[in-house]
Amino acid sequence: MDAEIILRWNETVGPNDIVLHLGDLALGPIADSLPLTAQLHGRRFLVPGNHDRVSTATQTNRAIERFAPLYEEAGWTIFPEVVSGTRAGSRMLASHYPYSRDTQGEDRHVAHRPIDHGLPLLHGHTHDRENGPVGHQFHVGVDAFAFAPIQMTLVDA
Repeated sequence: MDAEIILRWNETVGPNDIVLHLGDLALGPIADSLPLTAQLHGRRFLVPGNHDRVSTATQTNRAIERFAPLYEEAGWTIFPEVVSGTRAGSRMLASHYPYSRDTQGEDRHVAHRPIDHGLPLLHGHTHDRENGPVGHQFHVGVDAFAFAPIQMTLVDA
């Protein structure tokens, strides 16, 4: 599984492409899983999710201080839990968490979700197989896109 995900990533992402990963980067023993991500192409930025050991939403400061160097050694730059930016002249947000909706029957981690002020939001978290926009939020997780990152041109369309 790991080899296939790395292959699909590297077929999609060039060495100099910029990637914004929206969390839940690595599970299991971090000493085993995180170094695998060093094989991934691109300049890689992580918006932490609830399973990431550098998430201010789910980890203690002590844990973050312990694990942040491991993420950085694997080539990741750690971003805040919610980032904002502009694309094609429009403001948008990116977060691991959606504004609302979950695939677990109830909305998890509600206190850590961005507040919906009507801005478009790119998110992961749900592990839903469905993709594309729902209202003004867009699930971009690899679960919904054949286990590969997507190009921003798809989001633009």
